[in-house]
Amino acid sequence: MEAHMNARAMGMCPIPPSRSAATPRLHLHHLLLLLALASDMEDAHHHHWTMVERRGTQLWASGRPFIIHGFNTYWLMSFAADQATRLRVTAAIAEAGLNVCCTWAFSDGGYRALQTAPFHYDEDVFRALDFVVSEARRHNMRLILSLYYGGKAQCVRWGKEAGLDLTSEDDFFSDPTIKSYYKAFVEAVVTRINTVMNETYKDDPTILAWELINEPRCPSDPSGDTLQAWIEEMASYVKSIDPVHLLEIGIEGFYGPSIPELLPVNPDEYSGHAGTDFIRNHQAPGIDLASIHVYSDIWLPHSIKENHLQFVDKWMQQHIDDAANLLGMPIVVGEFGVSVKDGKFGNEFCEDFMKTIYRIFLSSWKEGVIGGGCLLWQLFPEGAEHMDDGYAVIFAKSPSTLSLLANHLRCLEC
Repeated sequence: MEAHMNARAMGMCPIPPSRSAATPRLHLHHLLLLLALASDMEDAHHHHWTMVERRGTQLWASGRPFIIHGFNTYWLMSFAADQATRLRVTAAIAEAGLNVCCTWAFSDGGYRALQTAPFHYDEDVFRALDFVVSEARRHNMRLILSLYYGGKAQCVRWGKEAGLDLTSEDDFFSDPTIKSYYKAFVEAVVTRINTVMNETYKDDPTILAWELINEPRCPSDPSGDTLQAWIEEMASYVKSIDPVHLLEIGIEGFYGPSIPELLPVNPDEYSGHAGTDFIRNHQAPGIDLASIHVYSDIWLPHSIKENHLQFVDKWMQQHIDDAANLLGMPIVVGEFGVSVKDGKFGNEFCEDFMKTIYRIFLSSWKEGVIGGGCLLWQLFPEGAEHMDDGYAVIFAKSPSTLSLLANHLRCLEC
């Protein structure tokens, strides 16, 4: 996450509230999911996994519906690069009990960087990423690999050192040389041959999707034209190398000027001037999944819990409806969570927040409106607490949250 690094019985499925939708209901869809989850794990065990594919607003694998019930743990590659912490990578994947993990396939400059300079990559760190992918396969988990992050600073710094006349980090999206750095890096990752499995990344069904860039913003051009051109160019480039894997952008979901009447859905006025545009961005050819994040604890200026949950409800419902009816694609709630670091919110509210996210998605999915899924920010094994940004759910210390996650899985199955 670039920006910051009533009651229901746990064993029962909530009855989703009725809601109308313009998209037709998919008959027998949710009745197949239990079989699909078991089948996906069995296929992985026998090394017959197929790629996850998009069919309209739904995801499918091996001829059956596929729902993302996952989490983020961004540091897997860096931990895998150090023998002293490598076992925590296996623990993070094995102990989660979920089916998808989103993690970073990038690191620029600095300690244990994958990209040490433009067009130069550390083979030991690449082997660490190979290990992450192979461990995911071994434990029947799919991956969403993020290819870059919204900070952009390191690439722009390298450009300046090379003599480029750059005035802003937003030049990342428009300067031809900087764009060539990004493309070269993407090609190196996507065409990488895994040294553990001897399989090219672009042919590996362990990888569910590529993410172009995590939480991009381009406030120097609030019209959105600059970022839109970059998304269109890079989506086309990724698909030219790997036309099979799914592709998402990684944006937070702010509405932009393409549909002004949706601007009030944003958490604040600034969000509509961040250079992103949920509808327009996802209309770029090659984009398969609509991505949003949900961080009301950062976006809203107060800590009134009821208002936060009301915002989450409106934010989720609007994006689900737009993904289904305007974009015709699945939605991935790529990051969501609440920080307990500053004391504004406690664990009870964090779980209410999670339940709200899951309830809204579950209702829409069971009515056949949308597919895709949700990825919590973030799950940790013991021994990684020093990486906690306030959002981490530590397996051994969060039994009620883990029960909540298990309940959501049961609800997807029932």
